[in-house]
Amino acid sequence: MVTHAVAPPPVAPPGSRGIDEILTAARARLTRLGPAEAHCAQRAGAVLVDIRPVAQRAAHGEIPGALVVERNVLEWRFDPRSPARLGVAGSYDLPLVVLCQEGYTSSLAAAVLQDLGLHRATDLDGGFAGWRAAGLPILAPPLLTP
Repeated sequence: MVTHAVAPPPVAPPGSRGIDEILTAARARLTRLGPAEAHCAQRAGAVLVDIRPVAQRAAHGEIPGALVVERNVLEWRFDPRSPARLGVAGSYDLPLVVLCQEGYTSSLAAAVLQDLGLHRATDLDGGFAGWRAAGLPILAPPLLTP
């Protein structure tokens, strides 16, 4: 059996934070919604924002009515000051529920949207996987043919 020694992590620069700290701080600012709560919020007018890359959406499916805005352009599409904003993004009072595959990246993204002034931004606890596990409506991924 070959074993490989794992090098200790490098000494972090002063003032830096690890991803676990950053995620905890982001989530402390959010009122995260479970799948049933997010579904109710969507039916009441909240915008569900799917930030997953196309490959994840193709592999796992989508939520009907969710607005797809990939993570790399999220801030520009929702900042009411941005000339690249979406039409729906004209108000700082917009209720947004961000979702990713499992509910990690969405927490970071929702916190950034709050930094832009979108105070009602939050995320879906458990992500798309939690939504699907709760038996909520999804659009199944296309069947792959051999």
